[in-house]
Amino acid sequence: MLQSWRNGDQSALAELMPLVQEELQRMAHHYLAREHGGQTMQTAALVNEVYIRLVGASQIDWQNRAHFFAVCANLMRRVLVDAARSRHYQKRAGGFKKVTLDEALCVSPQPDPNLVKLDDALQALAAFDPRKAKVVELRFFGGLNLDETAHVLNVSRDTVKRDWRLAKVWLLCEMTGENQDAL
Repeated sequence: MLQSWRNGDQSALAELMPLVQEELQRMAHHYLAREHGGQTMQTAALVNEVYIRLVGASQIDWQNRAHFFAVCANLMRRVLVDAARSRHYQKRAGGFKKVTLDEALCVSPQPDPNLVKLDDALQALAAFDPRKAKVVELRFFGGLNLDETAHVLNVSRDTVKRDWRLAKVWLLCEMTGENQDAL
């Protein structure tokens, strides 16, 4: 179905979505459960936003099911980071209040500094070591386990485990400003 969709068959996407809807909901719920209490985006709204972005990404050369979910994890990350950055910019808007008509997409008016810091740190890690950044993205944002992540990245489970452990420490140091030379 992924290849049919890539080749222009829009009905393939319509057939695909009901098959992956439950897994996308699980991924979205997994991530949103980790968010701080100010996050009010619902899992359905996050999945819908991912779907909207997927519709515009029909030219991706889908490799397999795991690749599809990896792309979805990346899209979820982008949606949530964009929302956090937007809240931060709105805070600086100087007294104007933006009104939204879609309450399902309403998010907290407070920026999530941890999500923005995490995204900045993850971008820095990607510049330094792209595979470790991808491991974090798949595990943290996508909710994939070690085996699923290893399959997507085509590396061993032990490599993913090692990358996950080092990336977590590196990101913590980056986010807290601690000296990374000790690593």
